Formats: sequence, structure tokens, C-alpha cells
Amino acid sequence: MRCVRMLVAFLVIGFVASALLAPVPAGAASAGEIDRDATKVLKKLFAKSPSARALGEKTKGILVFPSITKGGFMVGGQYGEGALRKDGKTVGYYSSVAMSYGLQAGVQTFGYALFFMTDSALKWLDRSDGWEVGTGPSIVVLDEGMAGGMSTTTAQSDIYAFIFSQKGLMAGLGLQGTKITRIKK
Repeated sequence: MRCVRMLVAFLVIGFVASALLAPVPAGAASAGEIDRDATKVLKKLFAKSPSARALGEKTKGILVFPSITKGGFMVGGQYGEGALRKDGKTVGYYSSVAMSYGLQAGVQTFGYALFFMTDSALKWLDRSDGWEVGTGPSIVVLDEGMAGGMSTTTAQSDIYAFIFSQKGLMAGLGLQGTKITRIKK
């Protein structure tokens, strides 16, 4: 038992030290970088998922977060920036932030796109001063490979989320509790 406690203590110290000594990113992405990355990941998503492509043709807007970084040990967090697209044009920029706690360890990157299917769902995003996913309009989360049986005739929810480009080692992936807030770029 004592060995387990020592191992956990060393792991915690190692994680904290690596977090404190890790290089700090140069800064947030520019509007141009976010737009470029959003275009790139949407093209890939549409090429891989006919369901995403079909929804994209009927959506009122798509909020794309090309890269979210998630990491933690017992306490975790994630952050990323994205663009809201209407009719293929960016109309705003948003951040995606989440905190979590519990049995977790690791680092992961992924991206996601929220397909707003109704005007009321899109208005909810505009009206809310920081929208917490899980409150407000109904949302269905799909992995890019698991949306094969869905079509625009079976799609009945306000918002669909496609998660893609998962890399790294981190158990658990979801959007519940994520806060999305409009940012200036």
C-alpha cells in the first residue's frame, strides 16, 4: 500500500513539474489560421462522412473547432478555438473550454464540428453569453465513423456534433460541460 502511495505521489509531482516546465504556446491562433484549419478539417470530414456532408448542405450554421487540446491527471482541462460558418463564410469566432475531475490521465487532441440544424438553435448560440453544452438545445454527439446510418430524413435534433482527428492517450471523450464563448479575432 505504501508503494502505491509513493508511486501516485511521484506521478503527481512529475505531472505538475512537466506542466510547469513545458514550453508556453506562442499565443492564440489568428483569424486566418482558424479559418484555414476549419476549411481543411471540414473538407476531410465531408470526404470521410456522407452523413456530415448531407447535414452540411441543410445546416443553418457550422461551428468548427479544428483542434482541441485536452490533458490532465485527476484534474483536467481542454481548450480550443473555432469559427462559425454560415453559407461557407466565417461570421464569428468562439472558444471551447472544459474542466473535469476524476480518474483520468493523459493528453489528447481532437476536433469537433457542431451542425446547427434549426434557426432557433443557432439563435441560442448568439443569445447566450457562453453556452454550456448540455443546457439549451438538444445535441447528438457522433464519431465521424459512427454516423453511417444517419440521413437528413432521420436527423431530427437541433444540433449534431461530429468528433474527429482524435490523437493521443486520454480515456473518455465527450462534450457535456463544455463552455462555448464568442471571442474577438
